[in-house]
Order: sequence, then structure tokens, then C-alpha cells
Amino acid sequence: MPGAVVRPASGPAPLASPRNFGKKARASASPGRRLLLPRMEGSEELESCLLTQPWASVRFGESSFLAKVCFRDTGYILLISDLSSVWYESADAEAVGQRSKELNKRLTVHVSSFLNHLCSLMCPLLAGQPGATTAFSCHCSPSGLRLHVKSELSGLPFYWDFHCCPAPLDMVSRHLVRPLIQMNLALQCQVQELISLLLQKDAEIEDYRESGAILSRDRLRTEPFREEAFQQNFMAETLPRICSAGEGQAFASALQQLYTAVTQQELKQARKRHCSEDDVDSSASAEKKHTHSPAASQEDETTSSSERTSPASSPAQKPRLPAAKAKPKKAKGLFS
Repeated sequence: MPGAVVRPASGPAPLASPRNFGKKARASASPGRRLLLPRMEGSEELESCLLTQPWASVRFGESSFLAKVCFRDTGYILLISDLSSVWYESADAEAVGQRSKELNKRLTVHVSSFLNHLCSLMCPLLAGQPGATTAFSCHCSPSGLRLHVKSELSGLPFYWDFHCCPAPLDMVSRHLVRPLIQMNLALQCQVQELISLLLQKDAEIEDYRESGAILSRDRLRTEPFREEAFQQNFMAETLPRICSAGEGQAFASALQQLYTAVTQQELKQARKRHCSEDDVDSSASAEKKHTHSPAASQEDETTSSSERTSPASSPAQKPRLPAAKAKPKKAKGLFS
């Protein structure tokens, strides 16, 4: 990913003390929303993992944000937006170790333990239940966004700063724009299927009535569904209520599930396209090799044939000179 991974020159942080801290940090993470994954093989795989993480609504002070984060043993990636700008940070284990030594001089724990602890702090925040001993604050500037975390670790103060820079357009499109468009299309298809189902139910109820069936409880009586009237009522009453709810309710739990399903399909399609491109490249390479070989052999055969037929082409063969004409001999007569 472009330009946000910080790689300081110094080595990773020392091993954890005490040794069992990593296990305690893992146990303290929220079991229902665990974002720490076992292994990372490059920032591209980490971003692919982040893609399937749903956006969550968070608040820092009076400001509302959408955020998503993915932790692994060797780094993390954070994406956060106020719906006006989008920022991100991707940090590997080396950057985490260097920053942890700068911010927490009294703590000497392994990098993986820091990542586990950060994960255990961010999970409740994204679930809407931040820890009582954890405080978050953010500061926006033209150059980026800094998210400050203050908590405790083994009875000592723990501090962390996420240094986020503006996200590139392709990342914004991949994580926000395209999934929202696909979610919109999916919801439209869902609405059309529900409308069709309602019309079928109305036809079934009308058939019962014509057959003499009587409703036992009058309060269950409904009017036949009218799609046009429903749409007008939705635009006039429901839509203003949704828009007045604010930006903090952008991703409810049902939409988070839909977002995850949409992005998983996106990853599947990307893998299929990648495999198809590899197959096309392999076929083109094989075809090129196949068409090149006969031409080369034909050229070799032509060259060999010309060597056999051309006498001047052989260095060992001497050029033949034209034969001189023999002088006619005088006839010797009897009396000469």
C-alpha cells in the first residue's frame, strides 16, 4: 500500500515481562468481535482482511466517525472517516515496537503483546462499549488525523497514538464507495422481491375470502398492498425520520452484515479475475512458444539446405575455375 507504512531503523521491542502477559491480553479481548488474526503475509493481505471488516459508528467528544480496524500478530491497519474525509494508518511490527518505546518508556513488553492490548481496547470501542478505564480523543489537521488512546496495562499508564494520513482514492473506492453502491443494488432487489411476495399474499388472502373464509380476529385484517401509495408514504414520512437520525447511525447491525457479505463477494470476484488473468497469460505464453518453435526449426532447415546447395558457403571447398578451351592440333599429312 502506498506510503503509510512506517518502518523505523531500530529493531523490535524486547520480550514481554512477565511472559504470560500476552495470554492475559488475548483473554481480555472481546470474544464476540475478535479482530486479531494469526498471521500476516504482506500489507495487501492485511488490507484484504480489512475489507471484510464492517464499518462501525464511533464518537469522540461531539464528533461522529465511521471506523474499521484489523489487527494481526505483525501489524495493524486502521481506516476512519467523518464522511467528509477518510484517513488511514498501516503499521508493521517494527513501527509498533519503536512507537511503543517512545510512548511507554516504563513498559517492556513484546510487540505482539502491544498489538493484543490495542486490539482489546479497540474492539469494545467499535462495538459501542468502550472500556471504563480507556479514553479516546482525536485531533484533525490538514495533514491528517491523530487518534490518542489512554488506558492502563499491568497497573501502569498506557498510551498510544494512531497517526493517520489521508487515504488514497482507490482505497476509499474499495472500502466505501463500491460496497455502498453494491449494497444499494442488493437492497433494491430485496425490496422488489418483498413487494412481489406481498402481492402474492394478497392474492392468496382474496382467494380465501372468495371461498367463504372468515377472519376470526378482526384486528388482523389488512388492506391490499398498493406499491405506489407505499412509496409515497415512505418518501413523505419515513425518509425524513431516517435522515434526521444523524450520521452516527450509518451502519446498523443488519447493514454491517450486508456490508461483510458484499465485500466477501468482491474478494471472490477479484480472485476469479486474478486466476483468469493468470490462465490467459499462461495460454498466451504457451501459444507464443508453440508458434515460435516451428519457425525457428524451419529457418534452421532452410539455412542447412542452402549450405548444402551453395558451393561458396563451405570454407573447405575451393572455387572452381572455368576450364580453358583446348587448342586444335594441326593434322599431320603424309607428305608434311
